[in-house]
Amino acid sequence: MGKKRILAALGAASAAAAGTLAVSYFSVFARCRDMKEDVPPPVREDVSGRLAAKYGELHSAACALDGESVVLRSRDGIELRGKFYRFSGEGPVMLFFHGYHGHPLRDGCGMMKLARELGTDVLVPDQRAHGESGGRTITFGVREQYDCLDWIQYLLDRFGSGRKIILSGVSMGASTVLMAADRLPGNVAGIIADCGYTTAEAIIRHVSRQIRLPEGLGFALAKTDARLFGGVDLSAASAPEALVRCRAPVLFIHGEDDSFVPADMSRENYEACTAPKRFLTVPGAEHAMSFLVDEEAYTTAVKEFLSETAT
Repeated sequence: MGKKRILAALGAASAAAAGTLAVSYFSVFARCRDMKEDVPPPVREDVSGRLAAKYGELHSAACALDGESVVLRSRDGIELRGKFYRFSGEGPVMLFFHGYHGHPLRDGCGMMKLARELGTDVLVPDQRAHGESGGRTITFGVREQYDCLDWIQYLLDRFGSGRKIILSGVSMGASTVLMAADRLPGNVAGIIADCGYTTAEAIIRHVSRQIRLPEGLGFALAKTDARLFGGVDLSAASAPEALVRCRAPVLFIHGEDDSFVPADMSRENYEACTAPKRFLTVPGAEHAMSFLVDEEAYTTAVKEFLSETAT
């Protein structure tokens, strides 16, 4: 092959590689602005059978609630939006974070029911690059952890340090709050982490295996994409490392049949946590379905945890 052909082939290969990086990056990390204020929150399409009717009732009840629109600007300049739901005006405030490509009321309708029953006010932000919040890059907790700290500051500014805060999240939302767990103010009384993963690398490698992509290649592509297109280091956050320095009590929850985020990831987070901790596992529950599968056990665990930490 002549020199010109070699150079042409290399150029084509480079262009193809760059194209692959761009496509993989924007398919994994970028999020189009497809949620508007006049569009109802999406439902979970992975709930079926006997759980579908129960989920439908929870989702409809959550969507019928009247929340106050709130907004803040993140430390890196992104406008973040959310809703504040007042159920008592007293006691602790829960700050709940939804999961990857999720929505607060889609992912948190079970927790919203619990909050209403307990008379606990709830702030539910749209995570960056989701819903009404700005940004186009989802970073698996690397930057979202700082958004969590900014929302905590919002609550401090609004209610003062005398009012306790409970952090809560599901899936990526759980990992978001856990990654921030080593920098929490003293009025954060506890954390409820439902099916959180350990690190961005761990979950990307796991998903790569599920789609039959070599896990090393999958993470290498994702890490390079994040660096090139988002300026993000996917290795810059770890839930276990933060939990070593955590002082707030933590309730870990995970479905034993979760194939998307294996329950062993919550076990690893639990083992790393040096703060007071509890762990509820739910037999038969797939990803983020523990409340649907065993509402009684879930409710009991949350109520007992809050009675110990937030009263």
